[in-house]
This record gives sequence, C-alpha cells and structure tokens, in this order.
Amino acid sequence: MTTDHRREILRLAVPAFLALIAEPLFLLADSAIVGHLGTAELAGLGVASAALLTASGVFVFLAYGTTSVVARHLGAGDRRSAVSAGVDGFWLAVGLGAVTAVAVAVWAEPICALFGAGPEVLAQATTYLRVSAPGLPGMLVVLAVTGVLRGLQDTTTPLVVSVFGFGANVALNVGLVYGLGWGIAGSAWGTVIAQTGMAAALMLVLVRKARVLTARLRPHPGRVLAAARTGAPLLVRTLALRTTLLLTTWVAASMGDVTLAAHQVAMTIWSFLAFALDALAIAAQAITGRALGAGDRDAVRDAMGTMIRWGVWGGLGLGLLVAAGHSVIPALFTPEPDVRAALGAALVVVGLGQAVSGYVFVLDGVLIGAGDGTWLAWGYVVALLGYLPVVLWVRAAGSTGSAVHDIVVLWLAFTALMVIRAVVLGWRARQDGWMRLGA
Repeated sequence: MTTDHRREILRLAVPAFLALIAEPLFLLADSAIVGHLGTAELAGLGVASAALLTASGVFVFLAYGTTSVVARHLGAGDRRSAVSAGVDGFWLAVGLGAVTAVAVAVWAEPICALFGAGPEVLAQATTYLRVSAPGLPGMLVVLAVTGVLRGLQDTTTPLVVSVFGFGANVALNVGLVYGLGWGIAGSAWGTVIAQTGMAAALMLVLVRKARVLTARLRPHPGRVLAAARTGAPLLVRTLALRTTLLLTTWVAASMGDVTLAAHQVAMTIWSFLAFALDALAIAAQAITGRALGAGDRDAVRDAMGTMIRWGVWGGLGLGLLVAAGHSVIPALFTPEPDVRAALGAALVVVGLGQAVSGYVFVLDGVLIGAGDGTWLAWGYVVALLGYLPVVLWVRAAGSTGSAVHDIVVLWLAFTALMVIRAVVLGWRARQDGWMRLGA
C-alpha cells in the first residue's frame, strides 16, 4: 500500500467519520433529552426511532448507489456526467421523501403498534413519529446529495453541514422540550427543523456545481426512473438489513418496557459506532468506484486490504472503550436504576462485537463502490434467513423476569447476525467477478 493511497483513504475517511457520527449523535441527543422525561418517553422514542430510521434508511441507496455511479464517471474523466447523475438522484429523493412522509404521518399509530409496546409507550411513540414525518424529504435529500459529493471525492462539505445541523438539533431540542415544555413532540420538531436545514444547504452546493459544469438541473423522468432501477438491488439489501433491526426491536418490546428502553439506547450507541466505522466504508465506496472507472484493479485490492485491517483494529479499539465504560455511560441517558443495569450489561456485548462490525462495514463499502448491488441483495437475504431462527428462538424463550439477562441474550443473538454477514461478505470479496471496469 503506497503512502499516497493511505493519505487518500484518510483524506476521505476522516471527514466522513466526523460527518457520519452526526446522525447517531442526533439520536443520542434525543435519547439523553427524552430519557430524563421518563421510561415511557424513552421507550416510545425507541419504537418511533426504529420506525423512522426504517422509513428513511430503506432509501440509503440514494447515497450509496449515487456514490458508486458518480465515482465511476469521475474515474473515467467525465465530471459533467457525474454531476448529472447526482441531479437524477436528488429528484428521486424529493419524490420518494414526499410520498413516504405522507404515509408515515397517516399511519403513524398502526406502524408503532406493530412493535407490541404498552398503551403509554404507544402514545409517546405515535406522537414522535407523526411529528417527525415532515422531516423525511429533507432526510432523503441529505442522503442523495451526500452521495454525490462522496462520489466527487468530497467528504468535507457534508461534514461542515452536519456539524451545523447537529448543533442546531441539540439547541432546538433543549429549547422545545424543556424551554417550551413540548415533551417528546419538541424533540421531534427539533430534529425536523435541523434535517430540513441541512437538506437546503446541501441542495445549494449541488446547484452551484451543476451550474459551473453546465449540467442540467431539471428532472428528466426517464433518467430519474433509471436511477431508481439502478438502486433497486441496494433497496432489497437495505430492506433485509432493516428487517433484522426491526425484528430485534420487536423482540425487545416483547420483554417489557425496561428491556425496550435499555435496548433503544444500546442500539443508538451501536449505530453511533457503526457510523464511525462506516467512515472507512465511505472511503472504500469512493476509492473503489473511481479506481474501477479508471480500470485499475490492483489499486482496489491494495486499498481494500489496508481498510480491512484498519476497520478491524478500529472496531476493536472503539468496542473496548464502550465495554470499559459500561458502568458509567448509562447514567448519561436515564435516571432509572433498572434501565441503567440492563443497558450496562448490553454495552459489554455491544463493545465486544465491534471488531467483527469493522470487517463487515469495510467489505460492504467495497462491494457497494463496485456496483455489486445484485449480489449484495442476495447476500443480505441469506444473512436475514440465517438470523431468523436465532432471533425467533429468543422471542419464543420469552422474558425471564431479569432485564439484564434478557438483553444480554438478545444482543448475543444480534452479534451472531454480524458474524453471518462477515462470512457471506468475506466469501464474495475473495472472488474477482465484482471488479467490473469502466464507467
């Protein structure tokens, strides 16, 4: 691995890391603020967050697919086509966001009821989800335009926008929840305003780049539909992944409010760590797409080997820090002793599984950057099928009456899912069929 390639990875990964952790920091801030309102509010946030992140997360192909396409055009030397492809993704995000927002707002209560939480938790979850729905178009636009900029090898601009967005989110949440006394609805409104502001800022950046390169800005129905077809395999992949997360939350909800509340924070912290490690995956997407567009397979293998090593060691380091802080971290999120005890136990398992996560996320990024969407779709379906008997066994076993025991078993099952994903992705990465050259 050359020094220039290491510098290139760091140039892309470091800003991507700082930008990526902004999203889970939104949720960490929400959890810390809402958690001090009570257990029902925190558990309700857990249900609503799972639903909201699913509603936006299934469209993550807007970022990942766009990064691959834009990077390939860039590697082939066609910057104007790269930005034009990004504009197609932007309009697709606007359309999908509008439709999804209406659906979530209308069916907020039945969606939250699917998790099987009690009446008090359901009421809090429904309020948060319904208020959050208008922020979905902004969330999807952020995904799409961030993908364009990553494909153009620019991870710094999304970082700047994320920092301002996170700062605004925290200030708004504190002011609306405590200052105006809006409760959990205030937290939702704060996030909506912050996400919409981020979307507007990134949209202005994209418009400026398109005008400089004289790329078209108006939507072209045929090209927008083509962008949707290109993203379809990644949508299947993401649906399989989100299904595993929803199943895990569903099982947590069946074990009582204390386990669900602790699981909400544990999953938020896991997401924080995942986004941190995903910085290398973002660099992998951009570097892989550009290198294959330029016809350089050796550069792909070289960069992949280095990023895998960095991902495993980075995951191990972050995981050990979380495990070491398992007795301190819970106090930041809840004053309830039972929830603190369960959360502390879960964090030990979360921490010990991060080395595997680092390996998984890097390989995921490499294959996404290569445009290997169809295989990724099937690979994630296989992982889901492997996880189903494990998580359903945990559900069938039911609660033991000990939230600590229950949440440890649940997170051990989730760690088994990550091991399955590692095996599946590792097998594919050793092949050569995914390294297709050209734009």
